[in-house]
Amino acid sequence: MFKQRKNKRFNYQSRFSQENQSDSSLNNDSDTKEFVSKWKRASGTKIKTRGAMSMRVLILVLVLLLICMYLLEKKYM
Repeated sequence: MFKQRKNKRFNYQSRFSQENQSDSSLNNDSDTKEFVSKWKRASGTKIKTRGAMSMRVLILVLVLLLICMYLLEKKYM
């Protein structure tokens, strides 16, 4: 009655398959070590962005806003 869909087949080869990895690992071994050392050096330093409010300040503003809303509601009701 209805046409059945055929199963789709994909010819996907992983970029990191064992065959490809063994060939490229010989050429880029020194590059990987250099990258890892740079990554470890950079991960230790944290860059603080300016202009972003801290979580404490945001929570404080929220609490003050809720208190003001409560007081204004009680005053005018």
